[in-house]
Amino acid sequence: MHREPQLKNAALMARRQAAIPRGVGQSHEIFIARGENAEVWDVEGKRYVDFAGGIAVLNTGHCHPAVVAAVKAQIDLYTHTCFQVLAYEPYVELAERINAKAPGDFAKKTLFLTTGAEAVENAIKIARAHTKRSAVIAFTSGYHGRTLLTLGLTGKVAPYKTGFGPFPAEIFHAQFPNALHGVSVDDSIASIESIFKNDVEASRVAAIIVEPVQGEGGFNVAPFDFLQRLRALCDQHGILLIADEIQTGAGRTGTWFAIEQSGVAPDMITMAKSMAGGYPISAVVGRAEVMDAPAAGGLGGTYAGSPLACAAALAVLDVFEQENLLARSRELGQRLVSQLQAMAAHNPCMAEVRGLGAMVAVELCKNGDIHQPDADLTKRLCLEAGKRGLILLSCGTYGNVIRILVPLTASNAVVDEGLAIIQASLAAVQTA
Repeated sequence: MHREPQLKNAALMARRQAAIPRGVGQSHEIFIARGENAEVWDVEGKRYVDFAGGIAVLNTGHCHPAVVAAVKAQIDLYTHTCFQVLAYEPYVELAERINAKAPGDFAKKTLFLTTGAEAVENAIKIARAHTKRSAVIAFTSGYHGRTLLTLGLTGKVAPYKTGFGPFPAEIFHAQFPNALHGVSVDDSIASIESIFKNDVEASRVAAIIVEPVQGEGGFNVAPFDFLQRLRALCDQHGILLIADEIQTGAGRTGTWFAIEQSGVAPDMITMAKSMAGGYPISAVVGRAEVMDAPAAGGLGGTYAGSPLACAAALAVLDVFEQENLLARSRELGQRLVSQLQAMAAHNPCMAEVRGLGAMVAVELCKNGDIHQPDADLTKRLCLEAGKRGLILLSCGTYGNVIRILVPLTASNAVVDEGLAIIQASLAAVQTA
C-alpha cells in the first residue's frame, strides 16, 4: 500500500521560506500537528511543553473542550453576517458580561473588533471623538500593535518600527517606571510634565495609554502608585486614561484585568489575545458616555465580533468561573516565581525574576549586571529549550527577557517539567 511520506519540519520550513515574506518572524523552526492544554506535538511526532501559549492567547489551553464545543455548536447556526448588517445575541451577551467585569462604578459599553491593534486604534479614535483633542501620550518600551498608528504608540524600534516610518503625528513618549533600571515613579510623572512643557500642552492631549504590565517590553509591572498618580494627572487635565490589557487581560495576572489590582478605573480598556481561547476577537470597554462619542457608523468592521469568536469568548468566561482560573493564575504565578528565584540563587545571569500573577519573566544579564543585557544568552536559551522539548519566548527592549505564558489550565507536573527544562537548558548554554 502506498503511504505518504511523513512531514518534516525542515522541509516545511524550506517551503515556508520560499512562499512567505522574511518579515514574518519565526521563534522556533517547528510545525505543529496538534495541541492539547499545555502540550503540543509537531509534524514529526515530538512532544513539547508550551510556555508560550500563542503569545498570551491560550490562558485556557489548546483546544479546551468547552471552547471547542461552543464553536462547533455556533458553526451549525451561522458563521457570519457582519454585526452592523444583521445583529446576533452572543455579541450582546458578551458585551454585557465584559461590562460587568470592567472596573469602575459607572455605566459601561463594549465594542468588539478583530485584533489587538484594531482595539487600540479604535480606543484612540473614541478618545479623540470624545475629547475633541488630538495628541496621545504612550510610554517607552510599550507595545501596542503593528499598524502605523499603533507602531507610532509603540516604544520599541527594532524590529517593529524599522523601515516603516514616518508615523502619525502628535504621539509622545514618556518614561515608563522601572526601578531595576533606575527610573522611579517620580521620574516617569516628571517626564509627562516635561512633555506638557516642551512638546504639547495638556489641553490638547486626548489620552494617555499604558500597559499595567508591559508585554513585549519585558513584563515590567507598573507600580500601583504610578497608576494611581496617572489617574489623578488625567483627571486634573481632562485626559482619558486607556489601559492596554491586550496581553494582561482575560485573567493572566490573577484578576480579569490587571489594573483592578491598583484600584484604578481607567476610562477605556483594550483587550484581545486570550479572551476567546485562540479565536480572533478584541474589545474596547469603557465609560458609556465616552464610548458613545463617535457617530453612528463611525465604529465597526466586517469581521468585528464574529459569531464564532463571540461563542468562544463566552465559553472562556464560563471556564474561568467553573475552573476557578483566577485563583489558579495567582497560585501558578507563585509556583513559577518561587522556582525561578531558586534557580536565580545559583545563576548570577538571572538579574531579576518578576511578574504579576502568572505573567512571569526573567531578565538575563552578564554576571547579573543590569547594564549588560545578555540578548545572546537569551536567544541561545530559547533555542536550547526548544531542542529539549519546551516552547519558550523572549521579549524586552534589549531582547534579554524570558517570558512565561503557560496556559493557566496546565497541571503542576507539566509546569514543573517546563521549569526543569529551563534549568537544564541554562546550564547547557552557559557551559557550551
